Amino acid sequence: MAALLIAGSVIGGVVIGTIYAAGFPIEPGGSAFIAINAILTLIPTLLIGWLCGKYLEGLPFRALGAWFTRLWFSHFVFGWLFGAITICAAVLIAVGFGGLRFALNTTADTTSILRTTLLSLMIFAVAAAFEEALFRGYILQTFARSGLAWFAIIMTSIFFGLVHFGNPNAGYISTANTMLAGIWFGVAYMKTRDLWFVWSMHLVWNWMQGAVFGIEVSGLTDITKAPLFVETDTGPLWLTGGDYGIEGGIACTVALAVSTLGIWFLPLLRADEEMVELTSPKPLL
Repeated sequence: MAALLIAGSVIGGVVIGTIYAAGFPIEPGGSAFIAINAILTLIPTLLIGWLCGKYLEGLPFRALGAWFTRLWFSHFVFGWLFGAITICAAVLIAVGFGGLRFALNTTADTTSILRTTLLSLMIFAVAAAFEEALFRGYILQTFARSGLAWFAIIMTSIFFGLVHFGNPNAGYISTANTMLAGIWFGVAYMKTRDLWFVWSMHLVWNWMQGAVFGIEVSGLTDITKAPLFVETDTGPLWLTGGDYGIEGGIACTVALAVSTLGIWFLPLLRADEEMVELTSPKPLL
């Protein structure tokens, strides 16, 4: 993990520094910064994961779960559905208890809403791809091949929560929920053994939260300035998450816990046989 972060930081620093030197300032935390940083860290994450798998374990690139294996498209579709259902469930819980209200965005024009919808989809796509490649990629997978999948899920989920603790308006509930989301994603990976399902889930969760419902995404609002709906948050904070967004409230906790159980027990979700072979502990001779 350290090698991945160092490589991404060095490459990202050089490129962003070059962009600044060329006279194109990028606001830290803005849409352009997040997109460029995600792309520049995704590439070394996949590269180092592949090289570690190839030279330490003799594994092909597709073992990372980022290749077009037999079930990749069905996993992508299921991930989109699960992500959408889960964020809608969290929103409905908050609405049902009177904490959130929504109205169509009538202050932004149609062009602005469409631009936000499409640009945020691309930004959230690359950001989710990087986070899944890092947290559910080679690090988790190599522990799984050692028979320590649950240890890896817990370990990466804790780190996943901690790296979001510095986001605007983060708190203890939001950090706990982000760790729970790490378990949600980890279980999703173990059920399908590729990154398509978990990436799609992660992407649609963030995208619908921000571009559709107009909710802060882990405390961030710059990516979705003209959402489809406008949110009114009347609290309480422990239910809705306040200025951090719904990820900081108990409504999110309930939705993630139920969705995690649903993923684990749903018989429709299954892994490709080759991916199971590439990501499972080898029997002792």
